[in-house]
Amino acid sequence: MNYFLHISYDGTRYSGWQFQPNVKSVQGAIEDTLKEIFKERIPLGGCGRTDAGVHASQYIARVNLPEFDFDLKFRLNKRLPEDISVHDILEMDEKRRARFDATSRTYDYFIHLKKDPFLRKYSSLYEVGNLDFEAMKEAATLFMKYDDFKSVCLQPLLYNHTRCNVTNAKLYVDEKQERLRFTITGNRFLRGMVRLCVYFLLEVGEGRMTVDEFEHRLANRIDGIRKSAFPNGLFLSKVEYPYLKLENQSPLFQYLKTGLQ
Repeated sequence: MNYFLHISYDGTRYSGWQFQPNVKSVQGAIEDTLKEIFKERIPLGGCGRTDAGVHASQYIARVNLPEFDFDLKFRLNKRLPEDISVHDILEMDEKRRARFDATSRTYDYFIHLKKDPFLRKYSSLYEVGNLDFEAMKEAATLFMKYDDFKSVCLQPLLYNHTRCNVTNAKLYVDEKQERLRFTITGNRFLRGMVRLCVYFLLEVGEGRMTVDEFEHRLANRIDGIRKSAFPNGLFLSKVEYPYLKLENQSPLFQYLKTGLQ
């Protein structure tokens, strides 16, 4: 039977979602746990990749399971590491695919500007002062103006094309808390795209690049920058399907958004 697993995970200890030999991955941890339960290797198909250290407050994985007559969600959560949680196990039509059926994905990136030990794993610390928040907000809207994102892709040669349809991009600022949240929604994302977007927003905020200079790079598809924002502030926060509506079930993610929405 075909199922979707609705999960979330803290990516701190993992090399990313995707299975890789000899390193910890979220996919590998879940597949190992399924093998403990069903006594056979059962592969997962994820809705996309996340990099090392990146989190997912909502993630969907497809899996074909043999028949079972027990509470699989309970057994998975008992055996999985504490940094991976299964929220729902949903029986789906055999034709449904977690990756290719997704119509959009949303990423959120959190930044704090003063040291806070309780934010360190889930928000990126940038101890910089006098950021030009208005310029950063203006630069963030440019992602909705263009449809080719070669300039914010770490490895554009991996793709036949670098076009994406970004339907929302916005920077929220809480000056009192000295915290920021950048959110972006699109039909697809390129390797390293969101973290490179954040890198450029910080460049604009610190005055090392004007909004016009950044727009020139974006409009003319100028690549070559291989720097990225830190991974720990990034969350895959929503995956949408035309036939499935799921709420983000992470209280931590909702807390991080407080004052930034």
